[in-house]
Order: sequence, then C-alpha cells, then structure tokens
Amino acid sequence: MHEKMEAKGQRLLKGKPKGHKRGGPGNSGDGGGSKKQRLDGGTVSYFRRVSDRLKEGFADEEDRGVFVENVLSEVKGKAALVAMDMTGSLVLEGLLALASPAQVAEVLEELGGETGSEFTAVACNQCGGHVMESAVRQAHRWTEETPDVTGAREEEHCGMLEAQVQRVSGVVRENMVAFAQDPYGSHLLRTLMHVLGGCVTRDTPGTQKAKKDKRCEPELVDFEIPTSFWWELKHLADHLMENINVFVSNLTACAALQTLLAVCHRKRPKLCKKLNKSIMGYLTSLSSAPGVSPLLVFMKDQSGSHLLQKIFQFSQKALLRDVYRNHLRSHLMPLALHPIANFPIQSLIAAATPHKLFLKIFDELMEGFEAILAAGNIAVVVQMVESCVQWEERQGELLQRLLQAFHCSEPASLQVSCLPLFLSFLTYEVYFNTETAEGDSVTQASPQAFSVCYHGSRLVQALAGFKERSVLMNSLHDLCARDLLTFATDPFGSHAFQVMVTLASDKGRGKILKKMEDMYVDLACSMYGSRLLEAVWNSATISQRRRIADKLVPSESPLRSDRFARHVWAKFGLTAFLKRQGDWMEAQTGESKKRKMFRDILE
Repeated sequence: MHEKMEAKGQRLLKGKPKGHKRGGPGNSGDGGGSKKQRLDGGTVSYFRRVSDRLKEGFADEEDRGVFVENVLSEVKGKAALVAMDMTGSLVLEGLLALASPAQVAEVLEELGGETGSEFTAVACNQCGGHVMESAVRQAHRWTEETPDVTGAREEEHCGMLEAQVQRVSGVVRENMVAFAQDPYGSHLLRTLMHVLGGCVTRDTPGTQKAKKDKRCEPELVDFEIPTSFWWELKHLADHLMENINVFVSNLTACAALQTLLAVCHRKRPKLCKKLNKSIMGYLTSLSSAPGVSPLLVFMKDQSGSHLLQKIFQFSQKALLRDVYRNHLRSHLMPLALHPIANFPIQSLIAAATPHKLFLKIFDELMEGFEAILAAGNIAVVVQMVESCVQWEERQGELLQRLLQAFHCSEPASLQVSCLPLFLSFLTYEVYFNTETAEGDSVTQASPQAFSVCYHGSRLVQALAGFKERSVLMNSLHDLCARDLLTFATDPFGSHAFQVMVTLASDKGRGKILKKMEDMYVDLACSMYGSRLLEAVWNSATISQRRRIADKLVPSESPLRSDRFARHVWAKFGLTAFLKRQGDWMEAQTGESKKRKMFRDILE
C-alpha cells in the first residue's frame, strides 16, 4: 500500500472502498434520507491510511506535493462531510498545513458554499471547528513562495487565500454573537483575531507540549499581513463593541474579548487603548446598588474578573488613575481578601508599578497586610514585593512587615531563620513546632522538613532584588548542608537559589560556594541542581570556577555517564581542565573578559 501512495504522478491510495463515487472520498453510510450524513467505514479506513502516511513524512517536497494534491482531490466535493468527521478532520488539518495557499483557499471556498453561509455549520462543529481554525491559520503563509509558481500567478494564489479569510471574517462578523457564545465557534473567532492581527501561535492546538503545561501562555509569532486584514480586524472590533453586553456577561464570549485585547495590545496599541476605554466606560455605566461602583461587582464575578485583569494589564497611566480614584479607592482591602477579586487586584498592582499610583495602592494595602496573608491570598503579597523592587523607599517597611507576619521579627536573633519560613510560607511557630505553654515556657520539637512552595520561591526571588538583603543572605548562610542541597535541587527552590547566588557580591558568593563544595557532584546529577550549577558557573570568578572544577573532576566516571551531569562536564570544559590546564585557563580568562566588557557596556 505504501508503494502505491508514494508513486509520483499517479493517484495515491488506490484501494478505495467499493461503491466509492468518483471525485469524493465516499458516500454517507446513512443513506439519502438520514438527518445526519456520516462517512462510511471504508472511507474512514482510507483516511486512517492517509494519516499513517502523513506521520511517516516525505523524502522531498515533490513527493509531498503530489500526495497532498491527490488526497485533496479525493476530498473535493465532500469537504464539509470530511471536516465534520473525527478521523477525516484530523487528516484534513494535517493536509492544510502542507498545502499551498491556493489549495487552502479552495478548501475554504467549498466549506463556505456559494454565499459563505455554510461556514457556520462547520465552524460550530466539534471536529469542523478545528479544520476551520487550521485553514484560517495558514494565512500566515500568504507571502511564502510556491514552488513552480511565479509572478502574477503566485500573487493570484496569495490573493485567493486572502479573499477566503476575508469571506470567513465577514460571516463571523455578521453572526458575531452566535460564534462568540458557541464553544467551538468561539475558538475560530479567537484564531481569526490572531490572524487578522498578524500573529499566530507557534504550536498548533493539541500538541503534546501544550498538554503538558496548560499554564503556559502560547508563544506567538508575528507575520506580515495584507492591508485588508487590518481593516477586517477593525470592523470585527466594531461589531464586537456593538454587542459588548454579551461579551462581558458570557464566559465563552468574554474569552474572545480578552484575545482581541491581547492581539491589539501586541499589534495595534491605539485600537487597544480605544477598546479599553470603551469597555471600561460600559462597565462603569451599568446600574448597581446606590453608592456602589458597578466595577466592584465585576471584580467579584468570575467572567468579569478575568476581563478586568486584561484591561488593567494593557491600560495606560491615565485609565488606571481614573479607575483607582473614581471606583477602587478605599475598597482595595475587601477586594484583596476576596477569593476572586484578588486576581484583578494583582494585575492592578503590576500595571501601576511604573507609576506613582503604585505608592497609593501600596499604602492602602499595607493597612491589612497580615489579613491578606491570613486569607490565603498570598499572591497579592508576592506581587507587592515584586513591584517594590522598583521602589526602594518602600522596601524596608515591607521587609519588616513580612518578618512580623512570619513571627520572626523580634528578638532579632529569630531573623536568621526567615529564609525557610519565606520559602515554605509558614510562620516560625508552625515551621519549628514551637508551643508556648503555661508560664510562657517554650517547648520545641524537631522542625519540619525543609520545603519550598511556588509563591515562596517567587517571594524570595523578589526579596533578593531589594537593595538591603543582608537579612536574607544571613539566613542563607545559616542553612545546614542538607537543607542547602534540598533548596538547590527543588523545582521551585532552585530558581530562588540561583537569583540569590548570582546577585550576591563576589565575597558573598564565595562564602556560599565554600559551603556547597561537597555537594557539586550531587548538583550536577540533578535535573534542577545542574541548571543551578551552570548559572553559578556563569557568574563565578576564575578562581571560583577552578575550585568547582577541582571538586568535580575526581568523579569523572559518574559525571560523564549521568544524563544531566554529562552536559555540565562538557560545558565546563573539564576534559581540558584535566589534560590541558593552560588552554582551559586561557579559555576561562577570555570568557571573563567578554563578560566584563558586556557588563561595562550595559552599565
């Protein structure tokens, strides 16, 4: 079968099912009187073989082109039926990514029918929606050169795809509310916003990478767009604002509105500014209880809070100042304590950081600092600390309040234990299992095992950026070797450790490295520890690097056989250190001079 599929110039996959009509992949298995047509079993088997062939790849572009052209010829006349089939849609998605712009345009033309009205049924289908997204996303290739096509014909092919994307946009625009509220159609709307704006996700939907880490924002890639796309995006935004009540109140539609804001912020800042102002004007104009701003209601709403996070993130100084003065002033504390409203408060703090407005927000939130921690909304506190890195005049006050909140402020001797408390987000009494008995006597059991949480790592990374960090560094020096190793090899802790070591002075770094000398091999053999060790190496002096190398080379065999440590061995040039120390020293000196030169330029 594979030999047939690879035959150039011949129809691939000749093993079509019996009764297969010419020009289409197959007939419906339900008969002409059925309410819903389906692909028959033989045709589904056909597309499974196509899928297997796609996974194998192609020897050259000519083979690939022949294969794509022949399979698309089998799809022709039944594109909508194939697109709405589970197996067929997956194959069609893969083919569209390999097809030329003209071929993609032809598929879209058939999916839309004569008037384009058929786009809606396909786009709002569980499988068809993915095909529509894939087809529209191919518009980022509208300027790429097509083999064997030159001059006016190539421009015509690009114009075909451009016209079909405009056609899709027109249908979506005229049925804006229906698409926005549909769980599948809304994804096409969001993809269309990206394409019309000139940016697409690097990874296609459903990739393994996206499944592994859903918290990560998809990486966007910019591309040049035709002028018509800019006008389509503007018209799309205008129609959206005409139905702003739906986009604010409906959770699915609200996600599309947030996508529009993100795209415009990236590619059309002026349009983003206009949208932010219009949306905020609508939200604040709604009726609410007497004396209560409607914005306070939206801050506590699941859909509204997400929208306000984006608005704050993309707003300029004037809008942020207006929102604070007229709607949020004196209300920040209740909002920061709320399980939903605290998220837009975090975005407000981050957005206000470059402006003096931050100082007003900071002072208001400091009044209930410990209450925020007690409510469990620790991300608000972490954001305050991260923002304070840019405001030196507030750093001392904030650090003192943190020490008080973790019950290690007084007596001063307790401050040396602050680092494990910050990293684990536990108070002194909880971490060290201390209890105050009658007569104020203190009974102390063994402390809890050293641990690091996500927000604790972020907190320490931010505190390491403060001008005065001696309290934090003293606490690091006080850690025992076992806790130090746990800290350095923890998924979250390694990031905090890296920041603390790299920002330390040469003398302070040397003191830390001396304490770590016996754990270099363990670090090199750890997934997270090896990354930390490389960061330490990059910031170390030549003499510090030499001491690190001296500790590593006696363990050559286990290091070179370990999947993480072998990269450390190669990057540190330890083979050269063993056999040609003069060359190794010369190489390290050269790197040191380069780092110093770039540092001087940046300063």
